Amino acid sequence: MDKKKLREIIGLFKESGLSKMEISETNAEETFSLKLENSAGAPAAPVQFVPVSQAAAAPAASAAEEPAEAAAENIKDYNKYRDIKSPMVGIFYAAPGPDAEPFVKVGSKVKKGDTLCIIEAMKLMNDVVAEEDGEIVEICAENGALVEFGQTLFKIF
Repeated sequence: MDKKKLREIIGLFKESGLSKMEISETNAEETFSLKLENSAGAPAAPVQFVPVSQAAAAPAASAAEEPAEAAAENIKDYNKYRDIKSPMVGIFYAAPGPDAEPFVKVGSKVKKGDTLCIIEAMKLMNDVVAEEDGEIVEICAENGALVEFGQTLFKIF
């Protein structure tokens, strides 16, 4: 299972509010099994990430430790990203005007208080500002599109 797919699954798990989730995937080469558990008040964390085909071929202790460590490393990287969510329903604008440069692009370094975008709601233009220093790693909304309250607009590292 690739890192991108694993990050997507973990993100969906966190947003879902589920307390447990188990996924298995089989392809021609390997079978993966992923178990996620969210204890009350704590962020979702992987309980087990063991390629089943490796578990059968190697001793139980070493097979369980190595993939779990690799999964923990992937999760640790994912947990460094923070979502910047929409504070309201409205139209997302990436730039101050139609011909202007966007406030931020992927890779832009931002400081706390920097304007990231504008959301138009009821004919009012509302700035969305960075709540922390970081780097924009993903822009999740499309310019001119309607965004919902709580929808992820940016991912910041």
